[in-house]
Amino acid sequence: MEPVRRVLLIGEGNFSFAASLCGAEGTHVVATCYESEEEVSRCGGAAENIQRLREKGKREFDCIHFNFPHCGRKAGVVKNRELLAHFFHSSAEVLSEEGEVHVALCNGQGGTPADQPRREWHNSWQIVAVAAGAGFILSNVHPFKAEIIRGYKCTGYRSQDKSFCVEGALNHIFTRSMPFSYFKPMSCEIELENRKVSFQVPQVLVDKINRGFLEPNSNHPVRTLKEKLTADLRQAFPLQNIDSCLPLLHHGQLNGVCHSNVFWIILNPEETPSTEEMSNGLTNAVSFHHVDFCRDADKNGWVDVQEGCHISKQYYLRPSLLPYAQAVIQRGAFLPETLYVISGLVFRKCSITPHSMPVFHEMVFVSAINRGTEKSYSQMLMNNIKTSIQSLHQAVSSFKLNINLQEAMSFETAELNDFAAFESQLSKIQYLLFVETDTPGSHDKGCCVGVIGTVQYELVSSELVVVFASLNLDLLAMLICGICDWRMLWTSDNRFLHQFPRGELRLFKSFSLYPPSYVHDVSFWVPDGEQFDEVAFHTIARQVSCETVTSIQLIDSFQQSETGRRSFCYRLTFQSCDKALSRQLVAEMQLRFRKEINEHLRVTVR
Repeated sequence: MEPVRRVLLIGEGNFSFAASLCGAEGTHVVATCYESEEEVSRCGGAAENIQRLREKGKREFDCIHFNFPHCGRKAGVVKNRELLAHFFHSSAEVLSEEGEVHVALCNGQGGTPADQPRREWHNSWQIVAVAAGAGFILSNVHPFKAEIIRGYKCTGYRSQDKSFCVEGALNHIFTRSMPFSYFKPMSCEIELENRKVSFQVPQVLVDKINRGFLEPNSNHPVRTLKEKLTADLRQAFPLQNIDSCLPLLHHGQLNGVCHSNVFWIILNPEETPSTEEMSNGLTNAVSFHHVDFCRDADKNGWVDVQEGCHISKQYYLRPSLLPYAQAVIQRGAFLPETLYVISGLVFRKCSITPHSMPVFHEMVFVSAINRGTEKSYSQMLMNNIKTSIQSLHQAVSSFKLNINLQEAMSFETAELNDFAAFESQLSKIQYLLFVETDTPGSHDKGCCVGVIGTVQYELVSSELVVVFASLNLDLLAMLICGICDWRMLWTSDNRFLHQFPRGELRLFKSFSLYPPSYVHDVSFWVPDGEQFDEVAFHTIARQVSCETVTSIQLIDSFQQSETGRRSFCYRLTFQSCDKALSRQLVAEMQLRFRKEINEHLRVTVR
């Protein structure tokens, strides 16, 4: 038996739209208007429509309609925005959890890109931003086709018995958004050899560190992509998948890597392994050698340089899986020319850009082969990866996917995205894998999603050399499935995962259209004689905004000639890809951001 669809209509004129709906099977309708029943009954056919509705109506709502709302007379856009704001707040109280709110507006009123022509933002009703204030997101928009609604006659223009001009009108469909959550601080417990230790998870990672996207029961597109790539490469190479639980922490050397790009961790003091245990190799944290600096963290997790601290106590969340590949090859049980596959989360502080991720899933292929054959082997490995990616994309979309393999020496580090730039600091990269989708209106030159190179490991035989390939699975999943925002991969909204049945990659359809954006500026003085850590600045912005800051631009800087003090002014753009982001919430985030940078970066906000 089909469920009953409960519909609420707001601001009806002669109730002809309502009467047309109540005849549909399985639909119960409640309709309202501004005028009294006596006034409305003077409209042609209204009395009959009202009687019909009384016989069919109900007071529980899966769908609420408000067709061509207007305050009447010559009310301006501000008054009509206020009308919509009150309407959305009231709708939130009576709409079912998965219900819809339909608002029909005349062409141009909504202020979204769907309007043609589109009005200036200040002259529109800003419907998406207004709805966000009540927790709604725009999930669909389509033409309002009055001609196909039997018996419908639009009326009520400027409080008159006169029709609105509905040519080009649009129906905006809103759904509930998941609420924003400021997550409580979280401790993570791990095992270092024969003892359990814990540490506080950096706040910006609290909602991402234990999501289990690669677990066997997951249908997340990142896992599906990993499994399909592995299966394809198994056809061309002897392959072993390393599924063992990899330690989250590294300790030791970070030669060539900027310390600002690493999430530093301080273990709880009573649980920190001793120097003797470290020297005896009793911990299973993967180690780099030759530490040339060390840092400590305050109680809030922010890191400051400290003098005289003990090297043995310095840990950081793994920024790469290459050390685990090294452990596999150097343990002595590896098979030459066998391709070993390791995958898991890695963590890197980075600036806020469209393709920069503080956490993502890395997939590393590593093999020890005969010296002298590394160039041909590398080419064969990357050709198979390219073929697999192209095949996966063709099964998802009709748009062409361009994949280019380019020599690393032809690029400066400044030209690379954060993923490739960081990888180039860890090992000798020979090739970069660039992918771009040939979609209409796209001017993207391509995004580096993978690197391939050699690593100088000490092996049992000098006749062997190690070749590796590293892929950013998150970036690849975005490009293959048409996901334009990396944050969508981490959404908790079920409308994302429901689009990806187990084992399938599909073209993603956004459930939040034309999300509003808000711009705020912040100016501050930098402490005398100190270097400004811009990556830390971006990291604080990520944390306090729940990842809603999408862009940070330096728009002004100057230095006082008298004192030598430096001042910076940055412009922050806020936007959410999956939640209702209101102007008021952004203002609160901006105030918190100013407080946090003042406290942790010791700047003086102007």
